[in-house]
Amino acid sequence: MPRIQKIAAFSILVALTVLTLKLVAWQVTGSIALFSEATECLVNLTSATSAFIAIRIASRPADARHPYGHHKAEFISAMLGGSMIFLAGLLIMKTAIFGLIDPKAITAPYQGIAFTGLASLINGAWCYVLMTQGRKLRSPALQADGRHLLSDVLFSSGVILGVLATALTGWAILDPLIAALVAVNILRSGGKVVLGALHGLMDEALPEADLDRIRAIVRAEGAGALQMHDLRTRHAGAVTFVEFRLIMPGSVTVARSHAICERIETSLQATLPGSIVSIRVEPEAHAKRRGTTFVVIDGGGGPAPGAPDTTPRSQGFP
Repeated sequence: MPRIQKIAAFSILVALTVLTLKLVAWQVTGSIALFSEATECLVNLTSATSAFIAIRIASRPADARHPYGHHKAEFISAMLGGSMIFLAGLLIMKTAIFGLIDPKAITAPYQGIAFTGLASLINGAWCYVLMTQGRKLRSPALQADGRHLLSDVLFSSGVILGVLATALTGWAILDPLIAALVAVNILRSGGKVVLGALHGLMDEALPEADLDRIRAIVRAEGAGALQMHDLRTRHAGAVTFVEFRLIMPGSVTVARSHAICERIETSLQATLPGSIVSIRVEPEAHAKRRGTTFVVIDGGGGPAPGAPDTTPRSQGFP
């Protein structure tokens, strides 16, 4: 089993362990705030399971019906997980409102705090693994799961302090107030995960910093070409798609054009791991006029057919 799938599978085990601990904490205390924590852990379990399934699907190779691969399955998983998080927030908010109307004292608060604290330590350690490995493996599903766990850990700390304050002061209304704050945080977290998945499903372009890196690589490695234009990029799970048109002088042979494209593609893939680069070569009659968006590579006509490439790596830029 690939490493990314092992991490996703272990997330299910972690979610089950934490859910059990927080359910025990809720049962021994009757605290609405700790109930909100247990409900959120149930969502974590659902998200971890859907992420594992999505990662397995995304790892499948491209086929005749899916020539671009199955990478977007991770965005669908993040969308499902984010929606579940949002629904959990609504459920917790409803429970908190009823608690505010009729607040009740909690029992055995220190036992509940102990169970919740242990669960938060486990979540915190696993959150670090998910965030670091998710970035390293370029997995939206793992990163979304990690961001949610980070939010869970931070608010669990607040819940523990709130339950402690309720026990020390005897103010029963603090318990549903804390639950309401947890609900607001969960709603915000769920919304962010859903929006992130939507951006991926809608083929949002790479950040401007990455686009500048792509343009710089084309300038540096595209000696012999004249111009690059119509740059298009998108993410699909761990894969980045880069497409653009490359203008070549009429004197350059097909073999020479291919060599230039290979050089650019190799450099782009080294800079953007997991990228798939598509370059369409066009004659100089298709060059863009100034005033449009393009990258000038060489203001001249490039090397003569069969001649060695003596063009400087960077010249003719506006």
